[in-house]
Formats: sequence, C-alpha cells, structure tokens
Amino acid sequence: LNMTGSGNETAAHLLENNRITLMWCAFEGKPLILRSYGQAKVIHQRDAGWDELYALFPSTNGARQLMDVSIDLVQTSCGFGVPLMDYQEDRTILLDWSEKKGKEGIADYWTEKNTTSLDGKETGILG
Repeated sequence: LNMTGSGNETAAHLLENNRITLMWCAFEGKPLILRSYGQAKVIHQRDAGWDELYALFPSTNGARQLMDVSIDLVQTSCGFGVPLMDYQEDRTILLDWSEKKGKEGIADYWTEKNTTSLDGKETGILG
C-alpha cells in the first residue's frame, strides 16, 4: 500500500520503467541487508483489482496506490554500515493527517502535489 505523501516518485518511475528494488535493513541483531529485484505496476483506486487487494490492508483515507510487485531475484549482503537503532513506536502523524483531510481533501492534495514527479514525469494518479 502506498500512502499519500508530498511526492509520488515511485508511481511516475514505474510508468516509465517497471523495474523496482525493495530494500530492508536490520537495525538490530545480525547486520544484514535484504534486497529484492523485480517488476512492478501501479494499481489505482479506479483500477480493476483495487478492492480485492486493498481489503488486505487497514482502511485509511490516505491510501493512494498499490504496488503489485513480481520478484525475480533476492539477495542479501552484509549490513556492516547499517547503524544499530532501537524501535520506539510507529508515528501516527500521516494517518491522523489523512483522516483529518478526508477523501475530498486528499483528492485535492493529489491534484496539487502528486500528479508529476520531481523530474516532471506523469504519475497517473488522476487517470
């Protein structure tokens, strides 16, 4: 699930080239980085399949897109440069903000902030 934010870079770049890399870092325990490589497509709320896939996530006004990722390759590498960090708690700021804005406010925000990437590429958010 891709939440509404100040930019929409992933969606724009996937329209141009569907390659994607996902990366996870271990901030505690054994130092490790996990990367998965593959292709992805953006699923918008107007697209077939949205309802079925979105039902897998908690409902929120801030839901912007889903990324349907097909993984071709998974690799691990040392995480020797990854700092040790302690998890405290999830932030609720984004969820609180999106609930306060409401669906109409989110749609206005998409028009203002999410239609093009930083380098001027279309994101497809409005169809």
